[in-house]
Amino acid sequence: MSSKNLGSVPVYQKAQSLYELSSHLVSYISFNKDLVKLYNSTSLRDSIATSILTDAKLIATHITEAISSKSYKDRLQNASFVNIMIRNLNSYCIGLEKDGVKEKEYLQLLRHELKSFRSTFKKWRGSLPNLD
Repeated sequence: MSSKNLGSVPVYQKAQSLYELSSHLVSYISFNKDLVKLYNSTSLRDSIATSILTDAKLIATHITEAISSKSYKDRLQNASFVNIMIRNLNSYCIGLEKDGVKEKEYLQLLRHELKSFRSTFKKWRGSLPNLD
């Protein structure tokens, strides 16, 4: 599938909105406001923020790989990675709460977006064709 057609796939659209929300959350909660230098920070909150950005971006990447793959096994493997990253993002929300993020409503927004994404993702994963 070409990159032009990816925008019409609901799970990819949700992955993109999840990444966008994650990047806004990270820029708000991190101590280091320069996202380029965020990777060099030693604070726990910045480390979690870096992980949130990385996993949210990898979700979209693995969805793209799964969509474009011709192998059913590769599609399932990419879907499995996405599932792991969804769980990671939920864990990062807990970590941020324990680190003392006072604006819990922002974490709730991310959790709500994750729940919405997971629902769309499950439907999409169930519809993956087995072409092997």
